[in-house]
Parts: sequence; C-alpha cells; structure tokens
Amino acid sequence: MKKKLIALAVAGALAAPVVASAQGTNVTIFGRVQAEYSLVDFSGTPSQGSLQDNSRSSRWGLHITEDLGNGLKANARLEQGLNAGSGSATTPREQWVGLSSNQWGDIKFGRVQSPFKDFAGGMTIDPFAYTTLQAGGSGGTMSAGANGLGSGANTFVNSAIRYDSANIEGFSFSGLLMPGDANTLNPLQTGSITSGFLPGGLGSNGNTGGRNGEFDGQAAAKYHVDYMGMGFDIFGGYSRDNANQTQKAIGLKTEEVWRVGASWAFENFKLSGQYEDINNAIGSATCSTAASLTANPLDAAGAGSGQCNSAMNAGADGNIWFAGAQYKWGNTTLVAQGGMTKAHAGGINSAAARKADSFTVGAIHNLSKRTSIFGGYQHVYVTNPNAATANDIGGMVAPSYATGSRATYTIGVRHNF
Repeated sequence: MKKKLIALAVAGALAAPVVASAQGTNVTIFGRVQAEYSLVDFSGTPSQGSLQDNSRSSRWGLHITEDLGNGLKANARLEQGLNAGSGSATTPREQWVGLSSNQWGDIKFGRVQSPFKDFAGGMTIDPFAYTTLQAGGSGGTMSAGANGLGSGANTFVNSAIRYDSANIEGFSFSGLLMPGDANTLNPLQTGSITSGFLPGGLGSNGNTGGRNGEFDGQAAAKYHVDYMGMGFDIFGGYSRDNANQTQKAIGLKTEEVWRVGASWAFENFKLSGQYEDINNAIGSATCSTAASLTANPLDAAGAGSGQCNSAMNAGADGNIWFAGAQYKWGNTTLVAQGGMTKAHAGGINSAAARKADSFTVGAIHNLSKRTSIFGGYQHVYVTNPNAATANDIGGMVAPSYATGSRATYTIGVRHNF
C-alpha cells in the first residue's frame, strides 16, 4: 500500500502543470509537440516528402507569475523551440520579464513577439499558422521577415520593450520599441562585418536595426464589438525598421509598413482579411527559416522545399493582401484562404516586378481540448522575370524565387500541454 501511495504521489507531482514555490510565485510548464507529413511539388525540383516540423511549431517553456498585491503581478517567460522529427533544437523563443495590471495592461522587457504577429492580424487570423500551410513566407500572403517585425514563424524582436493596454470598451492598443544596437546583443551573431548589413539579422530570426542603427518600433490598435449575434474586429498598425549605417551605404532606406484588416464572425462562420503596404523593404525582403520552410533562408539553389514568396525586392516597395473563411462544424474547422503578394520593381538591385498568387484549403479537427489533427492543400504560383542574383543584398544570397507552381500537401498532428 505504501509503495502504491508513493508511486501515485510521484506521478501526481510529475503531471502537475503548475509548481508553486515560496513567496507566492507560480511556475507553469507549457509547450507543444507537432509533426507533419508534407509532400512538396516545386517547379524544376522532384517531389519531396518529409515527416518533421519545418514551421517550428514545437516548443516548451516556463511561465512565471507572482502576485504583488493591489492588482499588480510580476511575470516572466522562458521558451525554447524544437523541430520534432529531426531531433534538433532551433532558436530561443520568447524570453522576457514584465509587469501586468487589470487596470493599465502589460509591459514586457526582453525578447518578445511583435504586435503584427500576435495582436493585430497576422497569425491571429491564420488558423494554419505554424504549419506547412501557413499564409506567411512560402504561403505568400503575409509578410514573414526574419527580423520579427512581420508575421514570420519563429521570429521575435530582441532587446525590446512591449506594452499592451487593457481592453477599454472594446478598444486596445499595443506598442513596441527596440533600441537600435540589438545586433550586438544577439548571441547568434558572430561579430563579423556581414552582421552589420544583414537585414534584420538573417538567420538569427530576431534582429532589427543593427550596429549603429536607430530605434525601431511598431504600434497597432484594434476594436471589437458584438452586435445582433455578430462579432466585428477592426485592426491596423504601423511598423518602422530604420536602416543602419552599413545598410544605408548599400542604398537601403528606412522600411515602413502599414497594415489594416478586419474580421466578421456569425455563429459558426468567420471571415478575415488584411492588407499590408510595404515601403523600402529591409526585413520584408527576407523570410524567417520557419516561414520559408527551409533549413537555411540564404539557400539560393532552390534545393529542397524552401521558398520565400512573400518577400519584397530589397529596398523596393510592394503590397500583400490576404483573405480567409472558416466554418466550424462540430469539432472540425473547415478553412479556405489565399491572396497575393506584389513586389514592385526597383530597389538596390533594380529588380523587375514579381508576384505570387496563393490559395489554401484544409481542415483542423480537435480530438480534445489539447490534441488536434490537420491537413490540406496549398498552391502558389510565382511570376518572377529576375535572374537569381536580383534579390541578393550586400553580397548575401537571397532565397529562391523561381517562376512556376508550388503545390503542398500535408497532414499533421499537434498536442498542447
């Protein structure tokens, strides 16, 4: 009997999601494990199948809270990404400490998500976010810059201060400010001369600004109202990535991105859409590793399934629109979405205009509150008259933008804990 009681006690301790320590501090263990079988048909490349998590959805972490009294809390988060199926750990995810209050909102200091990613549009309106069918990057209908200021999978903003307001009669606001020398703080940077002009710290999935850069920032607001059984959301935002001295030397200027969008929901049906206007692309001329679904976003050979369809021509303008519909049928959500990326001609390489059209259909079925299976089909058609070198930046080789079709079939399973 004693052995059984001890075994039950140990099992209960290991299964408990929250561990309470002294002085009222709570530590919650959380995470996700996901794996997909994906088949990619890319023009000029043999079909490729893989069983892993190329969008880097898998992760685990600790969320820490302490009640300070008078409605004030101290919070912190430490999170690490994984790639189930390949056995590799990827970049660190959120790493921040902050304070929160029901009256004035939340403030965070450290490595954070951008408001464009998890507050106003972006991944909040893409049900296939962090899967092979995602809208950003290879999906081609949302910006997915490696600097974290877009909606790229597995991207974060280093050395940042982020504030999220409390909800006041349906209105809320989010703002982010990042000191310009964040490249010197990233442990993944080597300190070589190339780190000075890498747009957003290519490969590190987190830098903006750069050595001798200026302050970068992002602001977004949204409004929610319920009316006659319907829910309406309207959102918008502005993002600014100042070119650092080395980027200016090769002709890059301050990048500015404007975003507007809305969602409408009635019973089991939901429509969402957004539009992004991009000027003087820096980070928006890139994709994160997880968004382009490739091991290395600088791989220009096109070998593999990776492609960065949402990127602009470096230093040039462009626009991206996205629209999606969802219908919930029992425990299953049916999804249809798509849009278009237009990279305008110009920039530091005087590249010709390029565009990508995309549509996605699929479904997500919840087996429980924590476990789901998903699958679907995505088709992207790219028109690109440029030579391979037209999108290179300062000697760094850009991702592949080959003309032709890209068809993706996938089925996957996800468990949250």
